[in-house]
Amino acid sequence: MYNPSREELCKLLDTPIFRKISETADEAGFECYVVGGFVRDIFLERPSKDIDVVVVGKGIEMARAFSRKLGKRAHLAVYANYGTAQVKFHEHEIEFVGARKESYTRNSRNPIVEDGTLEDDQNRRDFTINAMAICLNSERFGELVDPFDGMLDLEDRIIRTPLEPGITFSDDPLRMMRCIRFATQLNFYIDDETFNALCKNKERIKIISRERINDELNKIILSPIPSKGFIELDRCGLLEIIFPQLTAMQGVEVKNGYGHKEMFYHTLEVLDNISRNTDNLWLRWAALLHDIGKPRTKRWDPIQKWTFHNHNAVGEKMVNKIFKEFKLPQNEKMRYVAKLVGLHMRPIAIADSEVTDSAVRRLLFDAGDDIDDLMTLCEADITSKNEVRKKQFINNFRTVRLKLKDLEERDRIRNFQPPVNGSEIMTLFALPPCDIVGKLKSEVKEAILDGIIPNEHDAALSFIIERAAKMGITPGRE
Repeated sequence: MYNPSREELCKLLDTPIFRKISETADEAGFECYVVGGFVRDIFLERPSKDIDVVVVGKGIEMARAFSRKLGKRAHLAVYANYGTAQVKFHEHEIEFVGARKESYTRNSRNPIVEDGTLEDDQNRRDFTINAMAICLNSERFGELVDPFDGMLDLEDRIIRTPLEPGITFSDDPLRMMRCIRFATQLNFYIDDETFNALCKNKERIKIISRERINDELNKIILSPIPSKGFIELDRCGLLEIIFPQLTAMQGVEVKNGYGHKEMFYHTLEVLDNISRNTDNLWLRWAALLHDIGKPRTKRWDPIQKWTFHNHNAVGEKMVNKIFKEFKLPQNEKMRYVAKLVGLHMRPIAIADSEVTDSAVRRLLFDAGDDIDDLMTLCEADITSKNEVRKKQFINNFRTVRLKLKDLEERDRIRNFQPPVNGSEIMTLFALPPCDIVGKLKSEVKEAILDGIIPNEHDAALSFIIERAAKMGITPGRE
């Protein structure tokens, strides 16, 4: 970890934006500090464009003065109810807030706020690594103020609260989610006392809105190794409260000496696998939910042993309910996740048997533009410890991908549109809208997917005329 001296911090902050803040603070007579994540990320050598500035005094006044100094290119937004203001300037977003101290009531995470000192402001911070401040006034420019040894915790890779963790989490229960999110994003450990407070205060999460929980959950899902976050959520008991559908997947039932695969940790392994290949949040959600229907479909069969028949179809319906319950997007994102969950067994079934053109065409037809994401999900789902079996699946998936590419180029099945539409059929046979038109369209689609005819207009039209003749219908006859 990078550990710069004050001189080095001065050089790091010797940029036009920080010099302007420093000049403004000195001219206005405000004590001014850059705080929080920006400071933490300096030491972790992570890029950060969002700058939080604490002003001992009036943060909004400081923001207005700073905006005037930058000129017309700066955009000022004032949030008087929260005592904050934001200045946007080129790629930077600088948030100004007056130093404050906070107190809480039992049934709300919204604090009672009073003006305070820098010490008061650092006391209210969530974690020691986010409580460090660097002075921006010219006389002390680059001086680090670190009352809780956040630098040591960065070096030891520890998440710890500045004050007593039970009070910190009880006051603002969202900090419990943030604790696990930071540990996951940064691959840090949670301090023992802090973790014990998570366990004791877990029920307090119920006063937090689902939308705020989702914000943190999505950041965990988008972490490099998201399984770490879900394991920590489970260990402290939060997961059962915020995501009981996942904890329902835990454990292995044994009957007559036969046990099934442990579904919870398999799911987390699939999530980690897919995270190495995509930053698509909703594809990662699909990985997290791909087997969500298994607990409801688990059955014991004396011959087949443990079965999970139709768990993909059950899971697809559960996705819609989970998204609604969790207040996740009720739009194409939900439909995308549900679609991948519903289809995720299809490529596996194809890869586990002879890879026929017909099966691949139908897969391409049903998946459409999401076929590549579906294949990525299914390849992440290969978690077998049998290396021979695993290699066989990987090779078969490679064959499926090659066939997908070949058939797409040749047959243009993706986002299939019938080469002969209903209007043309009605005109050709002088038919009104009726079941016969739908039946002929369906039969030509099946013939193309089965490879009986190519996906071309003339071939499809000849096929339709032939099929209609067998039904006693000829061109021009009603």
